Parts: sequence; structure tokens; C-alpha cells
Amino acid sequence: QVTSFQGAAVRSLCASSPHEHPEHGRLVYKGNLAKAVLGVRFFSYSTSIFNLFMVPYIMLKTGVGFDSLLLQAAFYGVIGFFTFVTPVTLHVLTKGYVIRLYYKDDRDTYTAITYNAILAEKATVFHQKDVKIPDITKMFTTFYAKTKSMLVNPTLFPNPQDYHHLMGYDKSSFYFDLEEGKEAGERK
Repeated sequence: QVTSFQGAAVRSLCASSPHEHPEHGRLVYKGNLAKAVLGVRFFSYSTSIFNLFMVPYIMLKTGVGFDSLLLQAAFYGVIGFFTFVTPVTLHVLTKGYVIRLYYKDDRDTYTAITYNAILAEKATVFHQKDVKIPDITKMFTTFYAKTKSMLVNPTLFPNPQDYHHLMGYDKSSFYFDLEEGKEAGERK
């Protein structure tokens, strides 16, 4: 493949398509909220770090203090809540959000790319047989892969067959034919 770049010819040695990853396989899903999740978590972490450094400085420089132990506990409780609880809550809610999902045909394995606690990409490799669908629909879980909850949007799969294979719907023994159901109803 030869591409022109500002008048110079550039030869690409990559034999696979842009949706192929040499280690993970074929790209079958790309989450549309990946940048938003990363941005919100980064903002939350940065404001927490800012609070950790600035609150003691502001308290010392301004001399703002409370004589009442109850007021001090309430003030530090509110500051602590926004400093520690918010980033932890955001991490718990978004840790299973799948940024990209790859599939290797030859091994029938998937690689889910998610963000870890320090906002680095984390790869989780699992087999299709490791996928478990929760009995009750959960808010931030589409399926479990080796006991790890994963969240994907089924409508973002370019090929619906990839989603059906991931969830195991293509191997289901349950088959319902609408026409057979109508005929059976008419006979009764």
C-alpha cells in the first residue's frame, strides 16, 4: 500500500486492515463513550489531587478554623467525600466499560480493552464459553467474562453477528419460528 504524504511516497508494511490488531485480532466493537469516561475520571482525579494539596494550604494561610468539633468534622467530611469517594465511585461504575473489543477467529477468544484505576488501558482475554449473561439485568453490566462485569452497547457492533456470537445466541438450542407459532395457535 502506497500513500502520498506531502509529496513523498510512504509505503505501509502493514498487511492487515486498520481494524486488525496483530496481538488481539479483529476489532468487533468500539465504545463511543471512551473519551467521555476517560475525561470525567481524569477530571475527578485531578480535582482530588488539587484538594489534597490546596485545602491544608488554604486552612493554614487564611486561619479559617472552627471551634466546634462538630463543625470541623462536618467540614472535613464534605471535603473528604469529594476528594476520595467521588473518584472511587466513578472507578467502580466505569471499570467495566469496554473501550474496544477484539475477536480472534482461530482461538475463539475475545480481548476487551478497559481502563484500570490509573487510567491506563487494560486487556482482558476471555473465551466465548467464559461469557455469562446475568439473570437479572444490571445497570452497568451487559455480561460477565471470567467473573468480571463488562458493559457494551449492542447497537454499536458493526456486525450484529459478532454480538450474537459473543453472547452465545448463535449456539442457543431455543428456536422460535413465528409462522409455526401462528399455525399451532390456529389448530387449537
